[in-house]
Amino acid sequence: MSRQTVGVTRVPTLGLVVHPSRTVGESVSTILGWARTHSVRVVARDQDRDRIVPEVETVPDHRFVAQVDGVVALGGDGTMLGAMRLVVGHPVPVLGVNHGNLGFLVEVTPDALEEALARLVGGDFTVESHSCLVADHTGGTPLRTGTGFNDIVLARHGRTGTVSVDLTVNDQQYGYYRCDALVVATPSGSTAYNYAAGGPVVSPSARTMVITPVAPMAGIGRSVVLGAGDQVSLRVAPDSAPVAVDVDGTPSAELSPGRTLTVRLREDAGHVVRFSASRHVKRSQLKLSLLDLPLRRDQLLELIPEHLRPPSPGPDAG
Repeated sequence: MSRQTVGVTRVPTLGLVVHPSRTVGESVSTILGWARTHSVRVVARDQDRDRIVPEVETVPDHRFVAQVDGVVALGGDGTMLGAMRLVVGHPVPVLGVNHGNLGFLVEVTPDALEEALARLVGGDFTVESHSCLVADHTGGTPLRTGTGFNDIVLARHGRTGTVSVDLTVNDQQYGYYRCDALVVATPSGSTAYNYAAGGPVVSPSARTMVITPVAPMAGIGRSVVLGAGDQVSLRVAPDSAPVAVDVDGTPSAELSPGRTLTVRLREDAGHVVRFSASRHVKRSQLKLSLLDLPLRRDQLLELIPEHLRPPSPGPDAG
């Protein structure tokens, strides 16, 4: 992950990506009112039509990606990940507005939205570049989602058996895994499932990916850290249970024994808007300090500095 100053002078078309269930209507109204007075066009995705007021034009995903100059994601980090996947590989800055819990990709709260829009359109921000994992597999139907900014997980499809896969890197066989699940993570995703499985915390600026087994029983029992240019192949062994592939938590494919999943790291794939480097650093430090505490989210809130707390969720927040 790298940081650079952006010289964008205008964002004539702004795209909206919204959380599927949280109440975001007030933020949408704020964006529309601001856009009218600043000659900015606002579009959303067809699939969000029922969540957006009729004044907002909706378009198919391919037109959305082709038309937008910037994206505002209304939700939490999950909504941000979806927005980043949508415009992956395009130089489109994505601004996160926090309608969720404590977020680390989102940048502002709804009460700061108008100021954030002015800075976004005026080019007064920096871009935090994120790498992603790109996956494909041999045989069967294509992956429903093949791009992950956090991780790609191979897990048991069902509750019986184990995941057994052979690891090959750059056409050289490394060894095999027999475990409950296997996590391939980006540096940004290293503090998610990878960390819970005992994997290392990787600097966001590192050009690496990490492979960590969950509850290993045989074969490679520790994390493997690989370079950005390495080509990874994970072949499901004949003695493996059927494997489910989840990309950033989204079910994406089922692999039977004999199938191979290939994974590579794509650098500078996502572009997250930042207004304050110090605020983001403080959030990251806070995240690491809270990871091992045996407390639920609501219990953690009193430990979070007030200026970093998420907004109170609405009555139908999910």
